[in-house]
Amino acid sequence: MGARPLMFVHRKWILELLNGASPDMSSSAQNVAHVDTKDPILRVVQLTDTHLCQVNGGTLLGMDTDHSLQAIIDLVQSERPEPDIVLGTGDLADGGARAAYDRLVGYFEQLTLANYWLPGNHDHRQRMEAALSDKSQLYREIRSGRWTILLLDSQVPGQVGGTLGEDELGWLDAALNAAQEAGLHALICLHHHPVEIGCHWLDEQRVSDADAFFEILDRHPHVQAVLWGHVHQEIDRQRNGVRLLGSPSTCVQFAAGSDDFKADNQPPGYRWLELYPDGRIETGVSRDHLNHFEVDLESGGYL
Repeated sequence: MGARPLMFVHRKWILELLNGASPDMSSSAQNVAHVDTKDPILRVVQLTDTHLCQVNGGTLLGMDTDHSLQAIIDLVQSERPEPDIVLGTGDLADGGARAAYDRLVGYFEQLTLANYWLPGNHDHRQRMEAALSDKSQLYREIRSGRWTILLLDSQVPGQVGGTLGEDELGWLDAALNAAQEAGLHALICLHHHPVEIGCHWLDEQRVSDADAFFEILDRHPHVQAVLWGHVHQEIDRQRNGVRLLGSPSTCVQFAAGSDDFKADNQPPGYRWLELYPDGRIETGVSRDHLNHFEVDLESGGYL
């Protein structure tokens, strides 16, 4: 595997290189967000693929993505009113518009101030960073109780598919080593899916170096689950004792088992997770079946 091009390296490492320092790939305290909980269970909500447009009321395949996101936030508030953490796992803005990220800040803060973002293929990294006054929301490690949550960057600028690369994989291995020494269970999050899901057109976009990714996971038995977005549908599988979880979008859904692009008429949704101190995970998907959402089922795609 060749070295990852500089344009893909984490922004913090670029700044360190420019200052003549060696990039720190360890899980140092200054780059770890710490979240306190009211009880030993860590309650997580995943909101993914929100696809907010530049203007409020913009649509994706005919669906108003601001309307659908607010509907899902209302659903979360009615079902799980006090999550400890909200994870935004990419494709947060449909075209990477700064105004979309500005609105997203307000949406997520309706649920909790402890919300963390990672980029998807539709996102613009610099505009995302600029919209956040608290840069810890882009930290790649979150620790709470007996858990660490690691946020991986699979974005390849200008491409739809995902890649981690040598540097990101090296950071993952180091972070998992540190977590194991600290006696922590691990949840790993990224935007692109690392396994085939049975949709040919989507499987062409999965993480290109997934084999190397799973080689690392296989060395770390404290990894309990991998969580992603991108696929706009629910996935729940097991691999070597690790839970593999894909989740619905807060807007348009993709039809399962399709060879070519195909939207689905299932309503928007979110995933909830409860992480227990012993490493056990309870999780499920909830969808908004009460509201009506327009979607163009005849569309040939938008990527």
